[in-house]
Amino acid sequence: MIRARENLEGVMERLVEKGKLEAGAAESVLARIEFVNNLYRFKDTGLVIEAIVEDLDIKKDVFEQLEDVVSDRCVLASNTSSLSITSIAAACKKPGRVLGIHFFNPAPLMKLVEIIPALQTAPEVLGHSRSLIQGWGKTVVEAKDTPGFIVNRVARPFYGEALRILEEGLADATTIDWALTEIGGFRMGPFTLMDYIGNDVNYTVTETVFQSFFYDPRYKPSFTQKRLVEAGYLGRKSGRGFYDYRTGAMNPEPSRDKKLGGQIVWRIVVMLINEAADARYLHIASRDDIDLAMTQGVNYPKGLLQWADEAGISHCVETMDRLYDEYREDRYRCSPLLRKMAKEGRGFY
Repeated sequence: MIRARENLEGVMERLVEKGKLEAGAAESVLARIEFVNNLYRFKDTGLVIEAIVEDLDIKKDVFEQLEDVVSDRCVLASNTSSLSITSIAAACKKPGRVLGIHFFNPAPLMKLVEIIPALQTAPEVLGHSRSLIQGWGKTVVEAKDTPGFIVNRVARPFYGEALRILEEGLADATTIDWALTEIGGFRMGPFTLMDYIGNDVNYTVTETVFQSFFYDPRYKPSFTQKRLVEAGYLGRKSGRGFYDYRTGAMNPEPSRDKKLGGQIVWRIVVMLINEAADARYLHIASRDDIDLAMTQGVNYPKGLLQWADEAGISHCVETMDRLYDEYREDRYRCSPLLRKMAKEGRGFY
């Protein structure tokens, strides 16, 4: 309980220091929070959102305990970013009241919330929860209960393809980051972002998604990142990652070759577009929710399906086919939806 309070106070202090939040607003948030040290304090709660360690067995155990405490009307939600909501709900006597409510970090600032109904979730629970979250001023997108939901699924190539380009020796990390920010318009390059998230965290999410998708090569983790984790080079928090953050350290300058930079950007963007198109093809989410999730959840410069239309669906298909012909790897298979749309001459919008 003490650690939870200290951690939250630390988050608020950093937000105030960065000018993201007024000191008075931070104090107001903390004043509205009651810290407790046992589950029985939740007996009169109408909604519980669990945000503990990403371990399915531990989460299921907590939900079983909660059901013995809360009323029959209480909604039970998980903030998991990748685990099965359906599996968590199956641990409950009343699985219809269970769903996923996934916030993005830092939750006080990030508007986007993914809401994920389990197979068992009652429609009225989904509708009530959506209205409640929207009442908090959040932007809600709905995702099918599949690994990674929308954002953590669609965003995998941003890291994975950047790592592949690095491993092939086509460009170094600084050049790839320069290309994605200066040419692509992304707020942060993939290697800077992995160092910011923590290579241990980013690698674990990639590995979890890879395993959850029955080892689909599109989500295959990188040995380069695995070795960094094994060395303890976790990024900013450890002082070293893809970049060196130690005092006096000098990192290499990017090449700033615009032709190369453009090739890097398009290769990564087309992989992201392909993933977004496949998410739409498999009815993971609606067109609008996919684009909204990627612009508001990870601050992409534009929605990926909108980007596909602007670049040209046929151009996307041609690029994916060229990559597949070059590598003969299933990671470069073109989404059936993109191929169908190219044949029919239509776009997403």
